[in-house]
Amino acid sequence: MVTIKNEKYEKLLDAAFKVMQEKGFEKASVSHIVKEAGVAQGTFYLYFSSKSAVVPAMAEKILHEQLADLKGRLPDATDIYETIRSIIDVSFEITERYKDVILFCYSGMAFHHSFDRWEQIYLPYYSWLEARLQNAAESGTIQADINMGYLAKMIVGLIENSAENCYLSHQQEDSPEQYKEEVNKFILKALHP
Repeated sequence: MVTIKNEKYEKLLDAAFKVMQEKGFEKASVSHIVKEAGVAQGTFYLYFSSKSAVVPAMAEKILHEQLADLKGRLPDATDIYETIRSIIDVSFEITERYKDVILFCYSGMAFHHSFDRWEQIYLPYYSWLEARLQNAAESGTIQADINMGYLAKMIVGLIENSAENCYLSHQQEDSPEQYKEEVNKFILKALHP
C-alpha cells in the first residue's frame, strides 16, 4: 500500500468526506468514493486497504486542519490563557463543521481497534500544547507541579468532549457560547497557580 500523500490521495480523501457526509459510513462504498474522486477503483487500494482504512486518514485531516488553524491564529508568544480560549473556539468550530464525519470517525476507529493510530494522529497536537503549557509553567503563569504531557491530553479531551456534547448530543440544553464559557472557566481555575 502506498503511503505517500499526493494529488490522488487528496482527491480520494476529499471524495470520501463528501460521499460519507452524504450517504453515511455504512451506505458509502469504495465505488462511490472512486467515482466522486474520478480515479480507477484500483487506485483506491494503492492508498487504503478498505473503506474503513479511510477513517483514520479523515480524522488526521480534520486534526491537521484544526492545528493549522490554531497555529495561524496564535503567535508563539501568546499567553496560555489566550491559547486555551483559541483551542476552545477552534475545537467548537471544527466539531460543528465536521459533526457528521466525527461521529463515524469515532465509531470506525473504535470498531477497527485503531486507538493506537488515534494517539499517533493526536501526537503533534498534544506536543504543541504541551510545549505551550511548559512555557507557561516555567514563567509561573500556571501550576508547575503536574506532568504537562498528561495535562495537554486532559485539556484537549475536555474541550473536545464539551464540543461533541454541544453539537452531537440530541439533548443540547445550552448554546455553544455557554458550553465554551463553562469549559474555559473550568480550565482556567484548574491551571491557576
